[in-house]
Amino acid sequence: MLHAMRVYIPTTLAGLAEAYKAGELGPAPLDAYAVTPSLREWYVSDDIEELEYAALNRAAQASLRLLAVHPDTARRRVVVAVDVDDAAVAYDPDHGLDPGSLGEVRLSRAVPLAKTAAVHADADEAEPDVTAAAAAVGAADMGDDDAQFTVDGAEDHDLLWYATQEIPHLIDLIG
Repeated sequence: MLHAMRVYIPTTLAGLAEAYKAGELGPAPLDAYAVTPSLREWYVSDDIEELEYAALNRAAQASLRLLAVHPDTARRRVVVAVDVDDAAVAYDPDHGLDPGSLGEVRLSRAVPLAKTAAVHADADEAEPDVTAAAAAVGAADMGDDDAQFTVDGAEDHDLLWYATQEIPHLIDLIG
């Protein structure tokens, strides 16, 4: 019997629109986040909800990085939660020792949008902070404390939960 694993795929509203049109998230390989052994060890928790929330937040950080390199897309972080077979998920335990890559996994094939469990996205009021954070993330990576404070400002906003049938509404936000 195959086991399913919840993974969190970072994207943008424009990326979500492309996936909706194509019927899948792809192309493979896809970078995603999940509850990995290194994430469990780092957060020292056995509470699966806490760990999944941590993986979701890691994906939200990756979504922010996507916004930083795509300045023409709507300034909202988007994460698609999907359930995939364990066999489709690759995890490098050595890579997981780097705190910057906690929870990182790679999906070996595109994921049908039908496997989506939920979509998580920023609310309207997060846009100014997310816009500023996307502009500051490069400087924050270089050790700029003020830029890191700006990036942390986006992380103060929790992503909202959307059911899969709400994807067309989310996409309308960029239309």
